[in-house]
Amino acid sequence: MITPSLQPRLEMRRTEPGLRPAFIPLPRSASTDLAVTPERTQQLLVFLAGLGLDPREPGGPGATAEVLQPIDDALTHTSARRERNHEHLEFLGDAVLRLAAAEYLERRHSRLGVGRRSALRAQLVSDRWLAELGERCALNTVWQIGAIAAGDQAGQATLNAELTEALIGAVYVVWGGANGGLKAVHRWLAPHWQQSSQELLNDPDRHNWKSALQEWSQARKLGLPHYHCHQSNSRHGDAQRFHCVASLKLGAEAEPVQGEGWGRSRRGAEQEAARVLLNAVRPVRDG
Repeated sequence: MITPSLQPRLEMRRTEPGLRPAFIPLPRSASTDLAVTPERTQQLLVFLAGLGLDPREPGGPGATAEVLQPIDDALTHTSARRERNHEHLEFLGDAVLRLAAAEYLERRHSRLGVGRRSALRAQLVSDRWLAELGERCALNTVWQIGAIAAGDQAGQATLNAELTEALIGAVYVVWGGANGGLKAVHRWLAPHWQQSSQELLNDPDRHNWKSALQEWSQARKLGLPHYHCHQSNSRHGDAQRFHCVASLKLGAEAEPVQGEGWGRSRRGAEQEAARVLLNAVRPVRDG
């Protein structure tokens, strides 16, 4: 039985149709009320300022330990084995991220068709994009993770993606939730979305070269490309751990055209090989 003093606080939020219900469990207990120390508070303030978010600004939420607790929670991975961690805020951040991205595209790219906007949004909320954002924002300078996770170089992208999504949820909560939280999220993410969306619009196949290559070959009745991959070493995080050769015949009697790629994962190597091959065959057939 949960005593009144230890009962979790739950805030409920309505979300847009199609999004998961957003709830924010904020557990309180005697052991965790003072989780954010003065030193940690200062560290978080410096970090947030680097994101363009200063809670001490006029109209801001303030800079007390209690106010910053969700930020600290978001940056504390479950691998650290602490009672308060990022999980509940990652759940919320997923819904907030999708809604904010949809709003951004409606404001900045309203002339795009719904299909193109959907495809663009999928890229702007992907785990890959979140991982890159986390690395760009130097989450690893303020996150709290377990020793095993810290030593797993191959898992760094996952850590960045999970904690970035949780941080989005935390920013939403700290800056007022339904009463201003999305505005703060936009202030942080909009410059990054602007850069990424421009890159993606200039190169629609970016990060999705396998699908682009398949669509290109099928449209010309050339059949499907073939991929031959192998693991060249077992070093986690090595950019050349996997090697892949993609090949495609441009005619019944023609020798296959090939593209070679390396990557930290098999999928990454396949994508790189597809990119090289697509760039090689397009000028031959379309040029």
